[in-house]
Amino acid sequence: MSSKDAAASPLGNNKVLVAAIAFCGAVTVACVASLVAVSVNATNGSGTSAAGAFSSKDATIVVNTGDMLYATGKPPAGENPCSGKKPELENYDCVIGAIADVKPQAGGNVTKGYKGGMEVDHVPVTTPYWQNKMCPVNVHWHLGTEHYSAGEYDEFGAGPVNNNYGLGDRRLAETQARKGYQCRHYNIDENKFNTPYVWKHCVGMRIGETYEVHWPHSAAGMCGTPNQYQTPFYDGVFCVDGVLTDTAAQIGVQAQIFTIVNDEEYYYPDLFRGMLVDGEKGSDVAMYTGSTTGTSRDNEVCSQYSPITWQVDRKCHMISASSFDKMCADMKAQRDDMTDDLYAHGSRTLVSDELTANNQANRKLRASA
Repeated sequence: MSSKDAAASPLGNNKVLVAAIAFCGAVTVACVASLVAVSVNATNGSGTSAAGAFSSKDATIVVNTGDMLYATGKPPAGENPCSGKKPELENYDCVIGAIADVKPQAGGNVTKGYKGGMEVDHVPVTTPYWQNKMCPVNVHWHLGTEHYSAGEYDEFGAGPVNNNYGLGDRRLAETQARKGYQCRHYNIDENKFNTPYVWKHCVGMRIGETYEVHWPHSAAGMCGTPNQYQTPFYDGVFCVDGVLTDTAAQIGVQAQIFTIVNDEEYYYPDLFRGMLVDGEKGSDVAMYTGSTTGTSRDNEVCSQYSPITWQVDRKCHMISASSFDKMCADMKAQRDDMTDDLYAHGSRTLVSDELTANNQANRKLRASA
């Protein structure tokens, strides 16, 4: 073959394409999608793609189809000392005046300047949790938001029109997961909101949807061991006996809100580890004490798991679908089975002013919150 013929060939000297072929090995649908995307960049002298008249923008869309490979292998099997450590504290009637000791609840209004109506005698943790000997023991997320931040995630937010959020997943369909507030980023006319993504690890997720991610932390977790992350998260929070003496100071949750987009410019590889603190992410955080959340509680039925600290990012951020899928792959790689947290949980009704603590603090978290 002459050098001229080689230059005209879609393979030519395209080392990227050759590397992609070697990486794929066995031909799969996912790899075909990747190779098509790479071949788009193998242009001839006129600038026309060898795979057709696609623009570089089209090539980006083709790549983002869930073809990334993530390791999901688990560590060696071993005893899980956290299994069954969740204390059974039943929900209770929290109508003010019905009982003597009503505890502050979450999630609440985190708009800057907001102050809850419940007088409390404790304060939230206002420094990064790791500085208080706490580590993350779980990650999970909710459909829409449980918290409220005016102008960021509120009643004026938007998302996909279709409400079949379970996408055929029976667990969500049966429980009819309640959807919380939404962010204001969604625009159906933009490619990053309307280009499908083939999910490999997360279940029932949707491009353009808003999710509130929670990272429960505890001083009683099996920090730094293969048993650190647990489902249910309560097992991780209460794992080590004899440690917890002040729950507001030793148990905390990080919460950050995202709109899912199909755009690799928004990729973060370590969402599993905790709140993102980078630029605007994690730069404006509300801190207060509340409780665990979930749809089994509302403004009449409350959680006894209180008080605990909440650190909530007031801003909503866009993040790539692949970031979430990578997080779900990391979850699959944990020793404990985290299957029940691979899909979105329903959102609790916004907590009323009377049940929200009056100790909201503000702080800019920097460097590894």
